[in-house]
Amino acid sequence: MPQVVSLVEACLYVDDLDAAVAFYHGVLGMDCVGREEGRHVFFSAGTGVLLCFLPEATLRGETLPPHGARGPGHAALGIAAADFDNWRAHLQAHGVQIEHEAAWPRGGRSLYVRDPAGNSLELVTPGLWGLSTGW
Repeated sequence: MPQVVSLVEACLYVDDLDAAVAFYHGVLGMDCVGREEGRHVFFSAGTGVLLCFLPEATLRGETLPPHGARGPGHAALGIAAADFDNWRAHLQAHGVQIEHEAAWPRGGRSLYVRDPAGNSLELVTPGLWGLSTGW
């Protein structure tokens, strides 16, 4: 059987592109790799891309099938284990509320926050799933 080799992109719906840029680029430091006013903004996430769409512009599926989910979505962003405490302090310094912290049985740790649109973001260290990739 052929195998999937990577998760290339994940999608979240947002309600304000400028707020998404302020959060994902301004707070999380992710580079903006694409933007179409009134439709979407895309961010580099390691070897993949996080797609942030305005739902009313993309749910119709006129160009491509609709992306995303109804209601708040979830994405996990990988961070270095050594940076876990630095990320907590950085997020708090930017007024981002830490919703939850978790320590996982395989060794990974997670910080859960919400983006301006209410999506759940998990900043996770290696070890979460025990995969050969480290995650």
